[in-house]
Amino acid sequence: MEFNEKLRSLRARAGLTQERLADELRVSRVTVSKWESGRGYPNIESLRLMARTLSVSIDDLLSGDELLSVAETQARESSGGLLAVVFGVLDVMMTLLLALPLFGDEVGGRIESVALPRVTGMPPDIVAAYYVAVVASAAFGVLQLALQNLQSPAWRRLRLPASAGLSALALLFFIMTRQPYVCAFSLCLLLLKGILLARRR
Repeated sequence: MEFNEKLRSLRARAGLTQERLADELRVSRVTVSKWESGRGYPNIESLRLMARTLSVSIDDLLSGDELLSVAETQARESSGGLLAVVFGVLDVMMTLLLALPLFGDEVGGRIESVALPRVTGMPPDIVAAYYVAVVASAAFGVLQLALQNLQSPAWRRLRLPASAGLSALALLFFIMTRQPYVCAFSLCLLLLKGILLARRR
């Protein structure tokens, strides 16, 4: 018997509605419905609560293969969550460009290293684009940190590539405007993301 059939049967035997079981497991009724229709498995913590609520063992709920699959999925999601936090912090680190003197600015016929707010010798549209690159990266980093527990599959699938893509675009812009120190800083952040993504696979 499959997990979803066992769950439906055990819930009925215990005299629980989907809503009541959901309350006991601290999940939504829709989640219980999804499990009972065979469209997913609970995480390990929910399985523990479920076994206690239905007065059975976890082995009675899941076969060995199903339990292994649940554990692998939870480990993958956990590592993805940690990566999202690291990527979020790396994106927020772009705000350091507002304080670190990494931009080359022409002052009195010579080039000086200044922080972004002190750049005066460049066209205003280029300076504005620098601010957009920094603020967009930092805002996306804050978004990743704020939404790290969001269960949306689309968000979970796209957040890391989107972060890396934003960093690559910012780096490309800094290269085009010939800012070597800012490029080195941005490249370090992008390389860290690339290494983390490569190790994840």
